[in-house]
Amino acid sequence: MVFSTPFLVLCQNKAMLAREVPNILMITSEDNSAYFLGCYGNEMANTPNLDKLASEGFLFTHAFASCPVCAPARNTILTGVYAASNGNEHMRSKYAKSEVVKTYPEYFREAGYYCTNNVKTDYNYSGDWNAIWNDCSRQATYKNRAPGQPFFAVYSNFTTHESQIHNQIPTEDLKHDPAKIEIAPYHPDLPEIRHDWAQYYDLHQKMDAEVGAIIKELEESGEAENTIVIYYGDHGGVLARSKRFVYETGTRVPFIIRIPEEFSYLFPTGAPGDKVDRIVSFVDLVPTFLSVAGIQIPGHMQGDAFLGEQKTVDPQYTFMTRQRMDERYDMVRAVRDNRFRYIRNYMPFRITMQHLDYLFKAPSAQAWEDAFKAGETNEVQSRFFLEKPLEELYDTENDPWEIHNLANDPQYSTVLERMRKAETDWMREVRDVGVIPETEYADFAGEGAIYDYMRSDACPFEQLFDAAQAATSYTTDIDVFVQNMQSENAAIRYWGVVGLLIHRDEAISVLDAIKNAANDESGAVATIAAETLFRIGQKEEAYAAYNRIVTDTATFKMADRNFALNSVDAVDARSLELQKNILKLYKQRKSILTGKERYNAYDALMAQTLLTKWGVLK
Repeated sequence: MVFSTPFLVLCQNKAMLAREVPNILMITSEDNSAYFLGCYGNEMANTPNLDKLASEGFLFTHAFASCPVCAPARNTILTGVYAASNGNEHMRSKYAKSEVVKTYPEYFREAGYYCTNNVKTDYNYSGDWNAIWNDCSRQATYKNRAPGQPFFAVYSNFTTHESQIHNQIPTEDLKHDPAKIEIAPYHPDLPEIRHDWAQYYDLHQKMDAEVGAIIKELEESGEAENTIVIYYGDHGGVLARSKRFVYETGTRVPFIIRIPEEFSYLFPTGAPGDKVDRIVSFVDLVPTFLSVAGIQIPGHMQGDAFLGEQKTVDPQYTFMTRQRMDERYDMVRAVRDNRFRYIRNYMPFRITMQHLDYLFKAPSAQAWEDAFKAGETNEVQSRFFLEKPLEELYDTENDPWEIHNLANDPQYSTVLERMRKAETDWMREVRDVGVIPETEYADFAGEGAIYDYMRSDACPFEQLFDAAQAATSYTTDIDVFVQNMQSENAAIRYWGVVGLLIHRDEAISVLDAIKNAANDESGAVATIAAETLFRIGQKEEAYAAYNRIVTDTATFKMADRNFALNSVDAVDARSLELQKNILKLYKQRKSILTGKERYNAYDALMAQTLLTKWGVLK
């Protein structure tokens, strides 16, 4: 036994309690959904090691990422707080983390665990990510702990990462035959798409072998009987319409946990090999880790423990968010129960498949867009390139690919209303930061954490929330929108003009208010006003607003410019003056795109995308 002497862990009363605790070894693979594993029923998959782990442990059938992209998802995993509550929901951002919100390695180290991370961090907040671990490196191993010391060891596997399909390997070298692959119905049947599907299956086979090697090393170390092994994917897969999008393919992840017989009191069901249909989410991981180790779960955490003495009753719902993905802005919230998925689009005027630079490095994504532009895609395959509905509702049991939107089906009105309420209740409960445009973060929170601001007396959360709901409802209330546009709060003004953009058929009646908003000091407000003007035919005023945001660097920040360039792309506003100003911006900032600060140059990346689209750059 590794625990030949009692080990001390923290208790609720902060006294010390002598007891034995398990080691925890957690393996994460990047960018893969549950669909691609054999143990989840896919006969095309070749994943014997993970299938074996599932037979020896417990396979969770309803496990979900809280966000369909790595950094915000990892932020939630690390803290037990939704990234959309932390203020770290935008992909690639370095906003402050509240001191209230600690990371799980800190709790475990305080309890005496040796905590290692090999090697990915990517936690999406400002700070020293390595310092929270005893060892965070490619050499990190639990074998370096003190004798008798329990460990929490994390291994990240990069093999299935999105970048691995950016370059196609020769078809004859593929282990899986592209011709035999069952592709999703929303994908057109193209050689590039079949190839990327087959290559992605191959990558899972390779990943499976590498995970098997980590488990074998544990067994050879003699620690397997004392160690809980956890395997999961950090969000859904990489084939377009999965990663970054709050569908099943983007959020439903494989999750397997093997618990030694010595800790059988932690079994979630009767015996190893069972499947567990409880809904679990990344926000539940830290509370569960703490519960397993006998550490009191802090009150600020937002998840539910699903193992240990602090295990809760099964939740009815879990929640997912989509915000800015690299250079592309969006805001989507999703709710999943054991059968249905509800999606609320807070920026329905943005198409789903915005041309995100990294996503379009995949040949399959490029081929799909080319087919759409050529008129070679059917109605289902074309939706991805069109504006979104306000709401979506899918029956995942009968429609696993989520192509039949039931939101307007009267037979499902009760389900729709129930899940809509769950979504709004949750936003209130966690103080969802999405009600504030990213462009306004610094003005609202200063150098502090947006998490703290959202819970302060200075934050008019209910007004912000009500403004967001009014703007994105089916009801057109022009008076409410205009009233919100007159608020002293920039975020409330933003939602006022968003309401006019969504309901733009009636916006012409308040043209003067929109023109005034186009001169707003808030980049987000001015941008949406400019877009509304452009879409209702008032292009001269729209161009003036766009040019002001792009050129006035004293007033507007990188986030403002990026937000505006997203809008320019959406409406294809390309006056000669605007092109000239965007080219000037690009030349000033393009050097940052290849350096360490490239994540602070999304305006330059958007400028590059626009200039390439317009033929200015080759």
